[in-house]
Amino acid sequence: MSASSSQPVVLITGSAKRLGRQMIETLHQQHYRVIIHCNRSRQDADSLADSLNRLRPQSAAVLQADLLNIDALPQLAQQAIACFDRLDALVNNASAFYPTHVGSATASQWQELFGSNVQAPYFLSQALAPQLAKQHGVIINMVDIHAERPLLGHSIYCMAKAALLMMTKSLARELAPTIRVNGIAPGAILWPDTTTTPLAEQDKAAILAQIPLQRLGATSDIAQTLLFLLQAPYITGQIIAVDGGRSLGGSNKA
Repeated sequence: MSASSSQPVVLITGSAKRLGRQMIETLHQQHYRVIIHCNRSRQDADSLADSLNRLRPQSAAVLQADLLNIDALPQLAQQAIACFDRLDALVNNASAFYPTHVGSATASQWQELFGSNVQAPYFLSQALAPQLAKQHGVIINMVDIHAERPLLGHSIYCMAKAALLMMTKSLARELAPTIRVNGIAPGAILWPDTTTTPLAEQDKAAILAQIPLQRLGATSDIAQTLLFLLQAPYITGQIIAVDGGRSLGGSNKA
């Protein structure tokens, strides 16, 4: 058996850019083999994989799939296993996020927000569970502090993340003892990636005022928490908030 074949393998959905990319790079630095999933960002995913494979040959692969297509999820699972003939961890990171105001929300918005945040993580976890069980593997779900503290104007998104939180705890019981299931609930880590309607500076200031540590988090904060959970063999069914204390509530303004 080659040294590389003993290195653990992780699939991270939505990992071509932003937070997902940081998690891929951090785990790769820790000698994980990584599977980069993308939907519309294939060029970014291929570029990332190429750079990682130059550092360590045959250590990164790319899979492209629309997670909203529930019929495509079993095939994605099989493709993921085939990349390196093993899978040790699944990170359900891909997520749609945008406001849906009561009175104007649509069925397509409901389908996209629930599809990306709950449906895809559940059915991908189900499809990969037999393989993960062989490795005593791990599922990590990217939840959100707003799963428990609703964000104004984002009711459908918050409902979907609340379902993902309960899914995390439910699967932790159902898949034990062979698979651990945990969640990470980020706070303000990256400002929303919106070029059409960027977040106003006053809105950013209002958010920062709610954070006891008084600053935006870093993508590395999430990646390091992920690494910890992957390597914590006696932790399951837990949601770790990485939010600078924001979920404590209140404001730092007098």
